[in-house]
Amino acid sequence: MGPVEFIVLAFPEEQLRVRAVASLGALRRSGAVALIDALVVTKTAGGEVLTAELDEFEELQGMLGGRDAARLIGPEDVAESAGLLGRGNCALLVLVEHLWAAEAAEEVRAAGGRIAGSVRIPPERLTEVKAGLAALAASARSQPSPSAQSSSSSSSSSTGSEA
Repeated sequence: MGPVEFIVLAFPEEQLRVRAVASLGALRRSGAVALIDALVVTKTAGGEVLTAELDEFEELQGMLGGRDAARLIGPEDVAESAGLLGRGNCALLVLVEHLWAAEAAEEVRAAGGRIAGSVRIPPERLTEVKAGLAALAASARSQPSPSAQSSSSSSSSSTGSEA
């Protein structure tokens, strides 16, 4: 079995964006991931938290592969995820197995190892880091190189000694 991850995909309305959710189905069909369980959570404008199974939405029926899905997302997950939502928002809670990493994970386990941790880095943070690195590189390009500085200072000191 590959690493399993619980993901909360939040949307700024009380309805899912079907196109965005359909991309998960494409990942499943590609074999990159297995959708183990999924649940829709809505926080109404009045603050009430509602849940719905994917099969309750005509356009999302069969998203879990047409098999009897394991119901592993529980009330605690719903409560915690609802706390991430503003009023009038919804989320798709997804439990995903990363099939692409299954073989590597099995080999690590066979060698007596284990997956000791996993950290998801938000795309916004990666964008910030990339921008910082680009600024650093641009700054370094605009500075004279240390070898150019030392050769210009040695030529000026040799000129000074001749005089």
